[in-house]
Order: sequence, then C-alpha cells, then structure tokens
Amino acid sequence: MAIYQSGVIFDGIDTQDPNCWTLSAYQARGGYQALKQILAEKTPQDDVIANMKTSGLRGRGGAGFPTGLKWSFMPRSFPGEKYVVCNSDEGEPGTFKDRDILNFNPHALIEGMVIAGYATGSGAGYNYIHGEIFETYERFEIALKEARDAGFLGKNILGSGFDFELYAHHGYGAYICGEETALLESLEGKKGQPRFKPPFPASYGLYGKPTTINNTETFSSVPFILRDGAQAFADKGKPNNGGTKLFSVSGHVNRPGNYEVPLGTPFKDLLALCGGMRDGKKLKAVIPGGSSAPVLPAEIMMELTMDYDAIAKAGSMLGSGAVIVMDEDVCMVKALERLSYFYHEESCGQCTPCREGTGWLYRIVHRIATGKGRPEDLALLESVGSNMAGRTICALADAAVMPVQGMLKHFRNEFEHYIEYGTPIKEHRWC
Repeated sequence: MAIYQSGVIFDGIDTQDPNCWTLSAYQARGGYQALKQILAEKTPQDDVIANMKTSGLRGRGGAGFPTGLKWSFMPRSFPGEKYVVCNSDEGEPGTFKDRDILNFNPHALIEGMVIAGYATGSGAGYNYIHGEIFETYERFEIALKEARDAGFLGKNILGSGFDFELYAHHGYGAYICGEETALLESLEGKKGQPRFKPPFPASYGLYGKPTTINNTETFSSVPFILRDGAQAFADKGKPNNGGTKLFSVSGHVNRPGNYEVPLGTPFKDLLALCGGMRDGKKLKAVIPGGSSAPVLPAEIMMELTMDYDAIAKAGSMLGSGAVIVMDEDVCMVKALERLSYFYHEESCGQCTPCREGTGWLYRIVHRIATGKGRPEDLALLESVGSNMAGRTICALADAAVMPVQGMLKHFRNEFEHYIEYGTPIKEHRWC
C-alpha cells in the first residue's frame, strides 16, 4: 500500500477515500485556484515561467533538467500549433509513483498541463500513459471529462479567451517509449524509436511542431508553485533542488511504497519512514534512482541526502526516485543478471552498439551467474560497456552499462568469487 507524507502533490489527500481523485475533492483542496488566478489576471507568460525558474523545480522523470528553463525554450511567437506532452509511460523498473498520481490526484496533472499550455502558448496537450495500467487510463479519461464539463478545458477556458484541449493516449508497455522522442513517434502512430537530436522537441516535436515534454510528477507540482508561491516550493527542498520529491521505495523494507519528502532528506530518514530493513537484516546496497542508476553500497548511502547533487557526487543518479533497497543476503551477480536481461529485452534495436551490446552484457553476466565465467569476463564487460555508452541515439545503452559499472566498482569481489568457484559468496536472494 502506498504511504504518503505531507508534501505538495499528496498533501491533504486521504488515499483511502474512494472519491479523493474527483474534481470536487480536488477543488476542496484548493485545486484550479492557480489556473483561475492566472486567467483572471491575464498573467504574462514570462511571469509564469519566471515563477517556475524561481521554484527550482527540476524534471522528476529522471534527467532533473530545470523545468522553467525547458518551458522558456518554446518559441511562443511560432505561428502554428504548439503542444504540451506529459510522459506518464513510467517503465523504469522500481518506479511506481506516477500511476498513483493518476489514480489519486489526476486533476493536479490536468491543471499543471493547462498552465504549461498557457505559459508556452500551446493549444493542445497529450498525456501518454503506460499501456499496462489501463484502469488508470480510464480514470484519467473520466477526470478529463470532469475538467472539460467544468470549463477548465476546451474553448475559451473560464471565459478568458484561452483555448486548450487535452487528450489521453495509452502506450503498449515498451520501455523505449519512455524516451521523449520515441514517445513522440509512438504518439504519431509510428514505431516507438528515438529520434536524432538536434533538432530537439522544443523546435521540432510532435507532428514536427514545437513541443514541451515533462513528466507526470513535474506537471503535477505546478499548481502548488503558482498557488502557494515559487519560493514556498523552493524552501521545501534545498538550493538547486527545490520542493518535495516522490520516492518509490521497494525491496527489503518493512513498508514499501511511495513517500513524498523534501529533496535533501537524509536517506537514513527515508529508510526509517519505510519501517527499516525487513526481518532485521542489514542493509547491503541501494539503487537510488531506478534500475539504470549505478548501485551504491550501504556505507555510502547511509551518509547521503536524497537530492540530485548529493547522489550524483556519490557516483550515481537520483533518476526517477525509484529506491531499490537490498539486504545482506542479495547476490549482486544474480541481481545484475536480471537487470542486464531487462535491458537486453527492451532495446529497440535501432543502434548497433545497443542492439548488440545489451545482448553481450547479458550473456557474459549470465555465463558468470551459471558458474561458467572466465577470468577475462570482467575486463570484457568493461570493454563492451565502454563501446556502448555515449555511442547511441538515446540513453538506453548507457542505462544498460551503468548497472554493470556500479556492480563491478563496488562488488567486484562477488563476481571474482563466482568466476573462481562457480557459486555465490553466501546464500542469496533477489526478489
């Protein structure tokens, strides 16, 4: 069961209330006040974007790019159609926060996207929802109808003269469609494969028109920023890491779930919120930002704060905020075998280094995990990885390489033991 702390997106929401996601419940929490004020006062677009910059909001999908800066890239004087697109594909293993936003607070996303449309001069938006959560997709469609019937979507919103329509679109469970340009290709009805960049979506996006793309959590933070103040949001976090963040905590903890806490919260405090380690086991390692983030050992994680800069300085990434906790019984060889298999299966095959390299990584790790490893395999893993990273259209190859690099950096002895003896150092579990 998801567990939420007081924050921004889930503040005041009782997730046990079956009607907490409805328009009436959202408005009772102050929903759509920000949009009403912006439209009533005809707030200049530059002022909205300036507020986004002041808030310190960084993209919550993984890259952590400043949201206000991204919005400012849109050519607002462009004479044709412009688009706002939400990435609700959420395919990163260990990540399950965005679907809960859609389930329990969909109107925050809708309001955030309408405000983004106003700020960027866009007339239409699309929410691309992970295809394997179809009931969530259906709920979002109901929320869209509620917003449209109440005058928050469509033509002449609230009598302001501003037009903005929003549509839902579901994918089919392809990991690669979480990459923004592959998502755009899929939206256009094509095979979901990444595009070459440049041009970037801000100049050539959906249907070749200027497009702003953000993640579900990012858009859903916007109403708070415009209603309660950009500085109030920034003060909830730390410098260069404004606001709160949803962390999807899974693995060997007593209370796995989604936790909304201020950026900069010590990891040990987040672990305590989750009830500590399951069965009284010792913490061994943590993947702090989804399966593509390099693993960090317990002694490093227990000294870190959960924010973009601290995690990056330690050699990993905050990413999507998916925190995978592993106890003392986990075999890192088996863990890497499973991760490598995932990226091998999910490569779209467009780029040779990724198409072939992900297969090589999996087969080498699998060979080690089945007791057939060779002493030269560790050097071979590093060589294959170095020939993949940074040599493809999108970052999937890098995502496949980083778990390998992290495991070999911090837990090389386990791989060496497996190669020499064909067995793990101790009895293991990976679940």
